[in-house]
Formats: sequence, structure tokens, C-alpha cells
Amino acid sequence: MSASPPHASFRVTRRSLLLGLGATLTVGHSRIAFAQAPGERRCVVILLRGGLDGLHVVAPYGDPHHASLRRSIALAEPGREGGLLDLGGYFGLHPALGRLHEMFRQGEAVFLHALAAPHRSRSHFEAQDLLEGGGERLMASGWLNRALQAMPMTGPVRPGLAVGTGVPLLLRGPAPVGAYSPAGLDRPSPDLMYRLAALHDAEPRLNTAFREGMRARGFAEQTLGAGEREQERDSFPRLAAAAGRLLAEPRGPRIAALDLGGWDTHALQGPRIVPPLRALDAGLAALRAALGEHWAQTAVLVVTEFGRTARVNGNAGTDHGTAGVAFLLGGSVAGGRVLADWPGLAPTDLFEGRDLMPTGDVRAVAKAVLAEHLRLLPQAVAQAFPGSDTTPPMAGLFRG
Repeated sequence: MSASPPHASFRVTRRSLLLGLGATLTVGHSRIAFAQAPGERRCVVILLRGGLDGLHVVAPYGDPHHASLRRSIALAEPGREGGLLDLGGYFGLHPALGRLHEMFRQGEAVFLHALAAPHRSRSHFEAQDLLEGGGERLMASGWLNRALQAMPMTGPVRPGLAVGTGVPLLLRGPAPVGAYSPAGLDRPSPDLMYRLAALHDAEPRLNTAFREGMRARGFAEQTLGAGEREQERDSFPRLAAAAGRLLAEPRGPRIAALDLGGWDTHALQGPRIVPPLRALDAGLAALRAALGEHWAQTAVLVVTEFGRTARVNGNAGTDHGTAGVAFLLGGSVAGGRVLADWPGLAPTDLFEGRDLMPTGDVRAVAKAVLAEHLRLLPQAVAQAFPGSDTTPPMAGLFRG
């Protein structure tokens, strides 16, 4: 294993899981969810659907093998024109995330690298279902629904509220959740259409007809991999701002979840990843502004189902990988750090000879949010993440 870079603070087990909190509102690529939690602490979880390339967005430019693996998509080092935003001398943040970088400089953001899930699926659908289910096997209920059972209602708002075209897996289960579909959501969600497109892949004639029909109806960008529509990208900052305003209400929800698609960058990754990164950056800033004084009691976790290959493919993109990066930000976060047990990018250090080796478990971060930030009891955290007894909450992520 390669020597650890600066700011590589700890090692955690190589098993993980996503967190997502709340019910869902879907506009374009974006979904939002709400739930009620005790106290004044707020929590927001953002799932980046499609597999964010952590090696591109939080790039280890100090690793001696980084440039040769990344080749045409490698960004310049900090200080150069169009270069990375420095994160402490070894890692750099993509320049499209300028507002997030400012939060890092203010001590309100942590980047956690080389994280992966407890499974090794390269399928979007299976990986997302495992993450939302909260276990090491496919489950019928979501980990959030199980966590909601330990969150008492403190007012007329139901513990969970699904807003959009359906209830996501992470909210399905015994705990009652509400559902609301706002005006303008008269089409199926892009995630549903993406799944339907995959089901048609096995039959060439049906596949061709289905894809042509979806293109004619404007679904090509999300479901068929042709890029994102500007209207769909713009929806994320608006939804993030709405989430912040609702969380800031005295009798409003205290937990929210959003998702943002567009990260499946198999081709032309350099230019194609910039629009969703800008949407994410604008959304995080809008959320912070809308929360106002309540930002000081907020934690935001940003996660994805898997990372991407260390090597660039023949289309100037990257393929489905294993370990990646997560963001944790907010006024309650002990930020200004990059945390990783960095495995290195030498050929012998790569997982299966192609991916960043996982050395961290996303469940450890998710458990810390539940246990240390939201102050849920250990039995409630264990109920949310069954079979994870050997993965304790990650320590030291929050102030005080």
C-alpha cells in the first residue's frame, strides 16, 4: 500500500452504505425527501445517482500515478489556469465547485475518500437498491424507514413525506409516510425511465422502439445517456432552496433528502461533468442560504452508489468502479479536512486492477450522522443498518 498523504487521518473497514433521509420530490434529475426528527438539529442527504468519479472531483494530484491514469481528463494542479482548488497539498477540488471550496476553507466541509459499499456490484440499480436498503443484501424496506421508527412525531407533520412520482426504496417500510405530487410532475421520473430502458436492453427490437419513443418525448438525456437538459439541471438548486426553507420553519421537517443525476460519464467526461457539478455547487449554496441561522445545526451528507475506474477509457470517460468520495458539510461539521486511508494508485494497489481500492465504509459516516449529529440511540442506528455491528460510527466528524 502507498504511504498515506497529508490529512489521511484514519482507517475504517471496507464495508459501506448510503444514507438518504426523507420523502421525495422529483423534478428532472432531482428528488427531495422530508421526515421529522427530534430536536432542532437538521440533516440533509444528497445522493448523486449515476456514479460520481471521485478521482476527478476530489483529485489526488499528489499521487505519483494520478496523471498517467487520468491522462486527457486530468485537471491542472492548484495555482494553474483552470486548475484544481487546493485542499491541503495532496488533493484538489474540481474548479466547478467553488462555493463548496469556500465552505471547506471556512471549516464547514470534509471530504472522505476511498469509500465504498459492502457489495461489489457495478450495476446502478443493484448498487442503489443496496444503498437505500441499508444492508448487505437486497431488502424490501429502506434504512431510512427503519430509522424513522425511532423518530417521534413532534407535530402534525408525518415522520416521512414522499413528494414526487413515487416513494423511493429508502422510505418504504412499516413507518407511515405521506406523499405529495406538486404541479408540473406529470411525467414519470427519469430514474423510473432509466430502469425501464435497462429492462428493454435484452430485446433489440423492443429496445430500439422504446428508446426512439423516449427520445421523441424528451427523455433522451437522462434515460439514454445523451446528456442533461438545462431545465433539469436548474431544478436542483431550486429544490435545495425549497428544502432549506422548509427545514428552517419552526414546525417544519428536520430531515431532508435530495438526489441529482447525470454522473454516469462513460464518454467525454471532462466537459459533461461540469454542468451537474455546477448544479450541485449552486444547490449546496442555496440550501445553506435558505437555512440561515439553522445552518449552524445542520449536517449535509453527499454520497454516490460507487466510484469510477481509475483509468480513462477510449471515449475520454470512465466506467463503473468501486471506491469513491463522499462530502460532509454544514455548520455542525468539523471541516477543513480531507480524511482518507489512502491506498495509492500504483497498478498493484488498484482493486481488481482497475479501481480505487476501498479502505473506508460509507455506513460509518452515515452512522455518525445518526448517532452523533441526530443523537439517535445505538439500537435505532443498528436497526437502520442491520448486519453492520463491526462498522462503528466514524468519530470526530462533528464539532463538540
